[in-house]
This record gives sequence, C-alpha cells and structure tokens, in this order.
Amino acid sequence: MSAPTAVLFDAPGPVARRRTRIGSVVAAVLLVALLGYVVLRFAQAGQLAQEKWGPLLDPTNADFAPVWRLLGQGLRVTLSAALVAVIASTVIGLVLAALRLLLGPVARIPVVAFVELLRGLPVIVTILFVDILWRTVGGYQGSFWSLVVGLTLYNCVIISEIIRAGIQSLPKGQVEAGLAIGMTRGQVMAQIQIPQAVRAMLPALISQLIVILKDTALGSVVLTSLGDTAELANRIRQLLDNSLQTYLVIGALYVVINLLLERLAKLVERRLSTGGRRATAAPAAPGPQATGQAV
Repeated sequence: MSAPTAVLFDAPGPVARRRTRIGSVVAAVLLVALLGYVVLRFAQAGQLAQEKWGPLLDPTNADFAPVWRLLGQGLRVTLSAALVAVIASTVIGLVLAALRLLLGPVARIPVVAFVELLRGLPVIVTILFVDILWRTVGGYQGSFWSLVVGLTLYNCVIISEIIRAGIQSLPKGQVEAGLAIGMTRGQVMAQIQIPQAVRAMLPALISQLIVILKDTALGSVVLTSLGDTAELANRIRQLLDNSLQTYLVIGALYVVINLLLERLAKLVERRLSTGGRRATAAPAAPGPQATGQAV
C-alpha cells in the first residue's frame, strides 16, 4: 500500500529540516539570554533579596503564615464568586438561547435587545453599573454580590450566543423528526437540541467559564471591601513593599487554577463524548450465520 501523499504542503527536505533545527536552536539561545538578562537586572535592582521573596516562599519567615492566610481568604472569595457566576450564567444563558429560538420575530425583540445591550458593554462597566444601581435603589447586599451579578449579566449573553450557535449548527431534520412523533417545539429543544449543542460547543463554553474566573480580578478595581485575591494581594504588596514578587505569585496561582480547571473540563468533555457514543451505539442483531440456522 502506497504512503499517503501530502495535501496541504510538501514534506520538508534535508535542507529545510536543517534550517528549522538551526532556527530553533538560535531562538532557544536568544530566549535563555533574554531570561538571563532579566534575572541579572532583577538582581541588580535588589528584587531577588530574601526579604522580598521570603514572606511568599519561605515557610520559616515570620510573615509567611499571615500572608498565605490572607491569600487563602482571597482565593475563597474569588472561587466562590466565580462558581456562583458560572452556574447562574449557564442557566440564564440556556434560557435566553431557547427563548430567542422559540419565540416569534416580534416576541423575541426584548430578548435580542437585552443580549445585544449587554454584549456591547465592557465587563468592568457592567460590574460598576450594577454596584451603583444597587446602592441607589436600596437593598444593597455588598461588593461580593455586585461582582457576581455583574459577571452573570455579562457572561450569560455570551453563553447564550454560544449555545444558540450550537443549536443552529445541528441538522434541521432532527426538529422535523421530533415534531413528527408528537413532541412539542419546546420538548425538541430541551431533549434533543440543547444536549447536543452543549456537547458540541463544550470547548467554547469551557473557555468562557475560565474567562469568568479571571474576570473576578476586575472586581477589586471598581468595588470596595471585596476581599478577593487581587485586593488582598494589593494590600500585601503595600505592607511588604514587594509588588513584583507578590503579583508574580498571584499570577502563578491564577495560571495553576486555570490549568486545573482546563484539565477537569477536558475530562468532563471526554466522559460526555464517550457516554454519547455508548448511548447511540446499538448492538447488532444476530444474523443467520451467528445463530447457526439455515436461511
């Protein structure tokens, strides 16, 4: 059997491969040199001193326990706000997507206007607007819930558009088949279209949910007494005079959390894909040869 031929481009020859290796080595050397220069400049500026890194990395330092106790409190607030906003955004996004597809051209105008309005606002403006409006009308519940409501309003419309795009990408025959067996349009949407759309658009949904976690850091910019990770990190760096070190550690924490969430989401996606294939795979009916009977 002949080897498959390249469709998009020809396989690189010896000269091209050699140039690629040389380019990779040169790029690696330049990157190492740049990192070395940065570290050298940090050392000359006193940014590698023990008193700046000790409170964050040295358990024997007197400030280590209080610093990480504060960071732990901030992480709890950050993760709690992100979790509530993720759940609320997903539920409301599903409802908005269904309403926009089920309602008639005139009845869906308020839904479309709501979606387009919130899509056009920056998330930080939405959070600030919710906080100011809530204080004005009364019944204010604190910065935490202003952050949650602002994130929910901004992200629910994004999620609704992702789900709507997934539903519209499905074959039209599924709707016709569902209606033909007596299902209502709402039942077709809830039982056939939305489960498939969520599974198909899961990578985009996962990316948006991770964005919600990162957007919680914006709350400390416009809200007061939020007590999240970013706000407490700002308090720590002011007390210890180590802004660079504190924000490097905070950045690393966000990266680790997002990587763990991404791995968890990929595991869920793999389980859903496997479950879907198992559910749709039907055992083949035994034929005459399998049963050993004559035709």
